[in-house]
This record gives sequence, structure tokens and C-alpha cells, in this order.
Amino acid sequence: MDEKKIQALITLLDDPNEEVFRAAEQALLSEELEIIPILESAWESSEDTTYQQRLVNLIHDLQFKDLKNELRKWILNSDDLLYGAYLVSRYRYPTLKYEEINTKVTKIKTDIWLELSDNLTALEKVRIINHILFNVYGFSGNSGDILSPNNSFITDVVDTKRGNTITLSILYSVIAQRLEMPVYGVNLPKSFVLAYMDETSDLHKTDNGVEGAVLFYITPINKGLILGKKEIEIFIRQQKLDFNVSYFLPSNNREIIRRLLNNLVVAYETLKDNQRVSEIEELLMMFP
Repeated sequence: MDEKKIQALITLLDDPNEEVFRAAEQALLSEELEIIPILESAWESSEDTTYQQRLVNLIHDLQFKDLKNELRKWILNSDDLLYGAYLVSRYRYPTLKYEEINTKVTKIKTDIWLELSDNLTALEKVRIINHILFNVYGFSGNSGDILSPNNSFITDVVDTKRGNTITLSILYSVIAQRLEMPVYGVNLPKSFVLAYMDETSDLHKTDNGVEGAVLFYITPINKGLILGKKEIEIFIRQQKLDFNVSYFLPSNNREIIRRLLNNLVVAYETLKDNQRVSEIEELLMMFP
């Protein structure tokens, strides 16, 4: 980073000539996040509201550019669901570090691990997870403000213990998988559940049927209520949905994070925040 060059470009942000301002802005946008402290210092030393707003916008655009780069890399691999959810949270909290959320999730996982033993059945293991998550920690659906954008940010969910059906399911499945339980998200329309898979089944060869692949379903939004295949079928009929085997089987991590971003679009549309809607849609366009 050439600090003198950065400082010179920053001084041009309050130039009355629109072309000069835009040229300086574009040059600064080509830089990396390391210039943000310099931009923040310039904001603090100025009382010109127009100049300050241009600096705020520039900081946001740099952070958003970096988020897109990180999300693009995650989409190519997408093996860490928690990291994908963390990147969604970074849209709202651009300076958030993965270690902050990962440490909190690891603490919950450890508390559950201490209660487990090798001779427990799948149902018994799930009952322990349910007890720690919903009774000890107090996680639940945010029924009082179900359309709040915060419900889609995993960092807020972990801190407030309130979330929506997708974020609670993400937290649950991440913890279960770290405890070596085959629990995966199922992208059920108008809802979201988890499938506890038969450990002897091949997850990649279950496209032709559900029988024998899924032991049971879990609904974190209902404090871990256990469901069978018949309950899923009843729900599909009630919602007047066409039968699709994907409603019964695990989704990949990309599909889950895309669903999470779609939820954010709805939340911001409700708030009539068109800029945020446009930016989240820009993130969605990155998915294959």
C-alpha cells in the first residue's frame, strides 16, 4: 500500500468536480481493506457531512467487495456450513472474525459432548442435544419478530438465542456433525428440517429413494421435535406442493446458504430497504 498515494486520493473525495471525485473513488475501490483505518481517520478529522458520507460509502463498498471475494471462494468448496453462515453475518457485521462465532459454537458442542456416550442410540443422542440447546442454553424461534433480518445472522442467533428455522437448523447440524452425527439440512419449502441419516447409507446415492436413507427428521424450530417420513408427506400435502424427493433428502451447503440469503431478501423487502435487497441479490447471483 502506498500511503501517500492513498492520502492524495482521499483528499480528492471532496472535490466539487464529479468526474474527479468518481475517478478518486474508483482508484480507492481497487485497494484492499487495509486502507480502511486511513479512511476512518479522514472521517474523524472532517466536519463536512458530504465528505464524511462519501467516506462511509467507500468503506462499505470495500467491505462488500471483500465479502464477495470470500463468498466466491467458499462457494467453490463449501465444505464448512458454519463458515458460510458466518459470511452471511459479515454482511451485517463486516469486521466480524470467524474465530468469534466458532469459539461460541465449540463451547456449546463441548457441553453436549460431555453428556454423550458411545452406547447411546441416535434418538438418545438427539434428546441430549435438544436438552442442552433448548433447555440449558434456551435457544428458540424468534416468534415475536419472525421477519427481523437478525434472525438470519448466525452471530446474532448465538448471542440472543433467537433465530429462524434455517439458522437454528444450521447451528444444530453443525454441532451434530462435529459430534460425528450424520445430521443434515433438508430444504423443505416454507419450512426447514434436519435429516438424521442412516450411518450405513451412502449420502451420495440416495437420490432414488428415501426408504432406509433417513432414520428420522428433526425440527429445531420446534425444540428438536422428531418427525417421520409420513409427517413430511402430510406437510407437503397441506402446502399443496408437488411431490419431490429433494423434500426428503439432505441439501448441500450451497443450497442452504442460498436459502438463508433468500430469507434476508424477504426481511429487507419487508423493511423496504431497497439498497440491502439489491446487495443481497447481488450475492445470490454468485451461486451456480
